[in-house]
Amino acid sequence: MAADRLELWAMAENKTRANDAPVEAYIAARASEAQRADCAALMEMLARLTGEPPLMWGPSIVGYGRYRYVYESGRSGEMCLVGFALRGRETVVYLDAEGEAQQALLARLGSYRMGKSCLYFKRLAELDAGVLQALIAGSIAALRGRHGGPG
Repeated sequence: MAADRLELWAMAENKTRANDAPVEAYIAARASEAQRADCAALMEMLARLTGEPPLMWGPSIVGYGRYRYVYESGRSGEMCLVGFALRGRETVVYLDAEGEAQQALLARLGSYRMGKSCLYFKRLAELDAGVLQALIAGSIAALRGRHGGPG
């Protein structure tokens, strides 16, 4: 029975996949006026850092670039290199901030809270933009280094 569940889990598809939903419609429907300005600034920064256009990933993540991952279990999938989403009054940026250099940057970032790979903030103006850019660039480099992909 346990082997059957493991096999089903391994075959389960990731629901957060790139799709053709319009990014602009997502932002227009979810963002406050202040968040719209923050989204525009984030979109410019993420497009510049990845060299990729934005795509919706699932119903609520604006993602840039992509990488493939494979877990030890054999389960694999694809995810955006970096992305953001609107979560109520907060914006969340999805990134890898595990290394020492990334942790040092977080110490200088400003007013935020951090989950496993989720950087939550209320206003972009409360963050140091140069530090945020370095943090995102470091995340992109770490993910590409671990999972392959363009430099």
